[in-house]
Amino acid sequence: MEYSKEFKAALSAFSDAEKDKLIFRLLKKDKLLSKKLYFELIDPETTDDKRNTMEENVEEKVHLASKYIGNAKYFLSVIRKISAEITEHIKITTDKFGEVSLNLLLISKILEYNADLSRQRFDNVYKLYIYIINKVFRSLILIKKLDEDYWMEFDEYLRNIREKILQNHYMQKLCINNGLNFNWLESERIPDNIDVIMKEIKSQGFLR
Repeated sequence: MEYSKEFKAALSAFSDAEKDKLIFRLLKKDKLLSKKLYFELIDPETTDDKRNTMEENVEEKVHLASKYIGNAKYFLSVIRKISAEITEHIKITTDKFGEVSLNLLLISKILEYNADLSRQRFDNVYKLYIYIINKVFRSLILIKKLDEDYWMEFDEYLRNIREKILQNHYMQKLCINNGLNFNWLESERIPDNIDVIMKEIKSQGFLR
């Protein structure tokens, strides 16, 4: 929505008391904006502090969720909630590095339970695997947008993820069928047009 000069002028004409009242009313309705402003204005924690907390949160919650791997639908719903918390962290802090590192950490921690996942019927874990493959693709797209100085830190996660995928026959096959080249799981080998590649794969009905 674009705001006209007249509308902006009318808002500027409000008294300080009216502006304060309006701001608090808006913040009450938008909790995410409230958290973002708190972080930017007075929060003593830095982006790094909050990312470290999120890392601990991801590890703990995936570990707790691992008890329910046998119930694939519920397990995936918990993973989605953890992912939503990562998204909220990113929106509050605009943590570009964490947007990649936290999602790669989430994937890596899920795949720590590869043995349990491999014992499940393929039909039961298909949606989880597709969800993971989509996250890998999106992470690769984000990596290409960041400075190369960060790539070495991401590569540790990517190597771990590739190793775990190759140990899981069904997931390995699903990655291949959905166009994920394992050579791309190294930052410098990610194609420059990885975003276009993903769009083309989706247009052909894959990654779903």
